Amino acid sequence: MHTDPHVVINAQLLSGRAGYRSAGVHHYIYHLVRCLGRSDDGLRYTVLLGKDALAPETALTIRRSRWPTDRASGRVSWEQLIQPWVLRQVEADVVHGPVFVGPLFAPCPLVVTIHDLSFIRFPSLFRPPNRLYLTVLTRLSVRRARRIIAVSAHTAAETVCLLGVPSERVDVVYHGVDPVFHPLPAGEVADFRHRRGLPERFVLFVGTLEPRKNLVRLVEAFAHVRGRASGDVPYEEIKLVLVGGKGWLYDELFARIEDLGLGDGVIFPGYVENEELPLWYNAATVVAYPSLYEGFGLPVLEAQACGTPVLTSNASSLPEAAGDAALMVDPCDVKALATGLERLLSDDSLRGRLRERGLVHSRQFSWPHTARETAGVYRRALTQRGGA
Repeated sequence: MHTDPHVVINAQLLSGRAGYRSAGVHHYIYHLVRCLGRSDDGLRYTVLLGKDALAPETALTIRRSRWPTDRASGRVSWEQLIQPWVLRQVEADVVHGPVFVGPLFAPCPLVVTIHDLSFIRFPSLFRPPNRLYLTVLTRLSVRRARRIIAVSAHTAAETVCLLGVPSERVDVVYHGVDPVFHPLPAGEVADFRHRRGLPERFVLFVGTLEPRKNLVRLVEAFAHVRGRASGDVPYEEIKLVLVGGKGWLYDELFARIEDLGLGDGVIFPGYVENEELPLWYNAATVVAYPSLYEGFGLPVLEAQACGTPVLTSNASSLPEAAGDAALMVDPCDVKALATGLERLLSDDSLRGRLRERGLVHSRQFSWPHTARETAGVYRRALTQRGGA
């Protein structure tokens, strides 16, 4: 007879391998499940996976669906129609929807994680079917949920403001940084640069190519910097490397690069697997992450953990991610972005200070800590009287 409370985690978005469209939430679910399996927190877990998904290395119970949940339509149907039946069958005490949405007719308390509310703040940047699904199901899910996890204080405030959720039902639980992100030996980094044909100095961006990432302004700022004449810093030799898969509405970015005559100055490696990302961060002179809106901004911390100085936005959650260990500017001000890039490319002392601060700051964020905090949310959902 089991006496420990039973928590069920819907990990259907682990179906298939992580790609640019799901990289952030994939890693969140993956690390959460892996670290919960290593903790002794007095809770019992079952992880619901797609039939062909690769399960993380975990001691938790895995239960697979026969439905084709690797396709969006199949996953949405399964979540709302089949999942409630599964929860009854396994006698769940709490169910966690780790990506915005939970089963609306769950027979037990529901916890949902809100990663950001860009689909409400910037509706024009989303395809109508995606926007409709996220807006309607997220609103219904948070209304039904007993506890809501927000991945930053900014996202918590957005959840209260935009979804009308009482603040006392929202818990802030930050993401962690994978230990693979750390400074690498100079020889290994030099070999990587040679293999990839990368210059000695370059500015790196990591993320999906989509309007919210503010890449058109970054390109305009880079063009300004590259056109500067300097005896100390050969700006014309510096490249801009945009690592990430094509998301949506990216035609303006490529058109602007052509208009500015930057064809030979911008490199597009495409989507990069997580295992190789530390090499890109280590090889870069500067990481630029000028996003207009983020739920958390994990690339900022990943770069800091690798010892690379960061230029980022003073908007949304990015000051929380960056702490005092990055140079922050107004993301809508191209001149400010250009000035920030120039400072980081030319000031060795500034880069050194940000490197040291970044290494210290990034150590505060770990996936085991995220798992412990999340388990605490499950307990609050179990003991809290009533519901939404």
